[in-house]
Amino acid sequence: MAHCVTLVQLSISCDHLIDKDIGSKSDPLCVLLQDVGGGSWAELGRTERVRNCSSPEFSKTLQLEYHFETVQKLRFGIYDIDNKTPALGDDDFLGGAECSLGQIVSSQTVTLPLMLKPGRPAGRGTITVSALEMKDSRIVTMEVEARNLDKKDFLGKSDPFLEFFRQGDGKWHLAYRSEVIKNNLNPTWKRFSVPLQHFCGGDPNTPIQVRCSDYDSDGSHDLIGTFYTSLAQLQAVPAEFECIHPEKQQKKKSYKNSGTVCVKICQVETQYSFLDYVMGGCQINFTVGIDFTGSNGDPSSPDSLHYLSPTGINEYLTALWSVGSVIQDYDSDKLFPAFGFGAQVPPDWQVSHEFALNFNPSNPYCTGIQGIVDAYRQALPQVRLYGPTNFAPIINHVARLATQAAHQRTASQYFVLLLLTDGAVTDVEATREAVVHASHLPMSVIIVGVGGADFDAMEQLDADGGPLRARSGEAAARDIVQFVPYRRFQNAPRETLAQTVLAEVPTQLVSYFKAQGWAPFKPLPPPAKSPAHAP
Repeated sequence: MAHCVTLVQLSISCDHLIDKDIGSKSDPLCVLLQDVGGGSWAELGRTERVRNCSSPEFSKTLQLEYHFETVQKLRFGIYDIDNKTPALGDDDFLGGAECSLGQIVSSQTVTLPLMLKPGRPAGRGTITVSALEMKDSRIVTMEVEARNLDKKDFLGKSDPFLEFFRQGDGKWHLAYRSEVIKNNLNPTWKRFSVPLQHFCGGDPNTPIQVRCSDYDSDGSHDLIGTFYTSLAQLQAVPAEFECIHPEKQQKKKSYKNSGTVCVKICQVETQYSFLDYVMGGCQINFTVGIDFTGSNGDPSSPDSLHYLSPTGINEYLTALWSVGSVIQDYDSDKLFPAFGFGAQVPPDWQVSHEFALNFNPSNPYCTGIQGIVDAYRQALPQVRLYGPTNFAPIINHVARLATQAAHQRTASQYFVLLLLTDGAVTDVEATREAVVHASHLPMSVIIVGVGGADFDAMEQLDADGGPLRARSGEAAARDIVQFVPYRRFQNAPRETLAQTVLAEVPTQLVSYFKAQGWAPFKPLPPPAKSPAHAP
């Protein structure tokens, strides 16, 4: 039976949120989580933070797949963000709401009261979520600047930002909000991309309103000027539009405009998905690195993380199976290089940070996930656990393979390295350098922390709080590391760990190939007619 999968985009707004900040309104952000079973929730995405606003309309939309045949339970959490850390534990929770994706899709828009916990209302506040089926994979990319904007601030110039609204259902819907450029009457905003369907409903003649405003920290932004256009007009680059302030226009006969907005770039292009690249022939090459450092404990002792239970398994093997069983389907030859690190290896008992698990350095490939498991079980009694915990050698090993693949300049290969470790990395600087270097290559790194150690240092490599930087100051080109402590998933269904650690790989793969400008390797067949939707 063919399952019906549709990409859905959610637009989110809130009304009458509680003000947690003294003397000002809250700075809300919305986090979207999905129930993945076993009492666990996986984060699917978050909106931007809107400063000083108790009724925010979020510009950033959230996309997810809608599976008609399953109940997809969603949780929306609204937080007052007062710091730069990505963790939400130190932010005020303003309330949350739960519903299924099916409820939103069938109603198109739902408004729910915010709750502090089930059965306990937040006191006030609602969240409204609207769903839009994404039938069009094209995006519009724009670069915009302005000249001679009106000065709105008493002690300085204006702090301008732009908002684009599309017309639909007799209302104006926010499609994009730019960043604020401080103290500048001739700003150039960052290049941005928006799904074409969200920007103009896919119709180049849909009316679009553009508002240029002066940002005020208390949320009472002042209108500089506005103009009306369409995608068709925006594409006639360089396109110039006069910003008009309606009240000034009525009061002053000599009024010309409040500045000019110039569209430098406006391109419509196809946004390829992970599935497009895989169906276009991209092979995902899977490599495994296993920690054999002394902190794991003597493998013959039941206290050791490497101790094999009577059924022949341990945390290392369970994590390997759950992640590897998903990835192996995307690799046609099912041959996986597998390495150990941090052990003294025969015959000279030197410490090695990238020894082949099958002790064949010229051919470290194992056949299937079972082949890695067999090699691991055979290697365990033949090595001496030692140290330190160095990740850089194996990351650099895979990076060399990824470099060779990148030279082909096609979207034909992508590399995923799975590191299984019991503790914090020792070669922190070298690992940061290796990750920053690898961020420019077609590869991702997944780290699963095994055992009960303190993994705080590992979270730094998972650059959710801003780009990872090397000692030189060079920033990672993209976030390629995903770290997960295994024990958080010990009691959840086995597939939950795989869903969580692999959740970012499709986005990372697409972001790399998009940055290179590479389309899928083989031309994609024309889209088949979509199956009729079940009632």
